[in-house]
Amino acid sequence: MTSETNPPEIFDRQRRRALRERASRREGDQFLWNHIAQDLGERLAVVTRTFEHALLIGPITGWQQDILPWDIQYTHMPLISVGGAEDMQNRFEEDRLTFPAASFDLVICAGTLDSVNDLPGALIQIRRALKPDGLFLGHMFGAGTLSTLKSMFLESDADHVRPHMHPQIDLRSAADLIVRAGFALPVADQDVTEVRYSDWRSIVSDVRDAGIGNALAGPRTYLGRNVVDRLDQIFAARADAHGKVPEYFTHLFLSGWAPSENQPRPAKRGSAQVSLADILSKNPES
Repeated sequence: MTSETNPPEIFDRQRRRALRERASRREGDQFLWNHIAQDLGERLAVVTRTFEHALLIGPITGWQQDILPWDIQYTHMPLISVGGAEDMQNRFEEDRLTFPAASFDLVICAGTLDSVNDLPGALIQIRRALKPDGLFLGHMFGAGTLSTLKSMFLESDADHVRPHMHPQIDLRSAADLIVRAGFALPVADQDVTEVRYSDWRSIVSDVRDAGIGNALAGPRTYLGRNVVDRLDQIFAARADAHGKVPEYFTHLFLSGWAPSENQPRPAKRGSAQVSLADILSKNPES
């Protein structure tokens, strides 16, 4: 039985950890994480305040030098086992944080929020871990990510459709979640990375390098003997004159501040002293 306080376990927690641990052992191109780190670093650079203690959640911890100021104290939560069985901090998950309230003035969580079982709960826990007027910077892969690979698998499955990649939420839903979590001054925006591939296997390889494969709970089914041949044919039919097919990675970026008494607030409705209608009705002087 599930409830709002105990949501269903849509994602297999061990499986999503295993995907990231496999990725940490691979030596492929990290262009997705480089892009995320560069964007987060640019966003943080324009914030005109000093942070003292940051929490980095997820594989993005490997890019802290590209994101954080050199003199800031930070805590890593890489979401993989890197310090043995006794390293309990690495066993935390986004929706199972155990940090005391108001522990950090900056929390950055990137690349993993799209596969969290309790995403609203994770965002609320992140807000609680922030000190008043602390900043949250988040990233998740959004709807439209791997649309080409998903559609190819859908076509190859024919009458036996199976989930090969978990679905992601769109920008509007992400914006709604950051508001519902209680963040002040919330912002959500997106960009899309297009990559042109000459083989569908290279898409799969990049997915494995990034650790963002299918983490849905439930048994895995046998794809069948002919799946590779079918995917080769589907890819060839979609390729352009150069033998390339585009794939897409949608990046959703979220930000918000833990509520504080000194934060700027929008003026109350109806408090304006000049009517916009009056201004627009006036003709410019000749």
